[in-house]
Amino acid sequence: MAPPLRIAIVRDEETAADDTPTAKKTLRAESRVPLTRWEAAAAAAVFLIFAVGLFCIFLTMPEAEYDKILRLPRNLSDLRVLKNNLAVYARDYQAKFVLGYCSIYIFMQTFMIPGTIFLSLLAGALFGVIKGVILVVFSATSGASSCYFLSKLIGRPLVSWMWPEKLRFFQAEIAKRRERLLNYMLFLRITPSLPNTFINLASPIVDVPFRIFFLATLVGLVPASYITVRAGLALGDLKSVRDLYDLKTLAVLFLIGFVFIFPTILKRKRTYE
Repeated sequence: MAPPLRIAIVRDEETAADDTPTAKKTLRAESRVPLTRWEAAAAAAVFLIFAVGLFCIFLTMPEAEYDKILRLPRNLSDLRVLKNNLAVYARDYQAKFVLGYCSIYIFMQTFMIPGTIFLSLLAGALFGVIKGVILVVFSATSGASSCYFLSKLIGRPLVSWMWPEKLRFFQAEIAKRRERLLNYMLFLRITPSLPNTFINLASPIVDVPFRIFFLATLVGLVPASYITVRAGLALGDLKSVRDLYDLKTLAVLFLIGFVFIFPTILKRKRTYE
């Protein structure tokens, strides 16, 4: 009977150790955002550069239009109002509008600000399918690339803190698919298997080469961008953002993604045989 008693005593001592001020202080420290002062300063500097650039672009716009165009939509109702306000401006000052649109989109992608789906719908409503898809894919790819390099600079402690389990899973999957990494990254971009924000931040941490990241993003975002931009043509009939990705649409996206990842699955099967 002595061993169980000894085990119970050890467990009590471990529990008591966890309740010490030092242990509590460690737990409080781990709950904070794990960025050093240098990393936080670097992120703030990048944010400031983007903000100054956006401000300079907006200075070129006519002051009479500020109250109509300087607003981000939070829902479909706001987007419809913004689309009506921007229709004439986008037609008369197309170059300035495209520059401002791309800058805002890239800024939001870089710093993980939600709402880019409304900008994608807006591109379809104002420019049609072909121009809209080109505009969205360019902006989304540029923003994702900017986020990739920002994460390479300061992202490792932040991603490890926010998504530790998901990061370990992603790292293991990347390690298994090194030979066909482009196929796997295309599958992730085309399908909603992992959030795009997580892919942007985690890819440099798990050593996904930028050329593969860039190509997968450029090509893989086309199907979803087409769906969203096309929906922008019928903005008045759209009731909810969730209507964009119903079961039929998701099935099509996964089917396209499976076409890209099938060679990887086939090669692994032959290897095991």
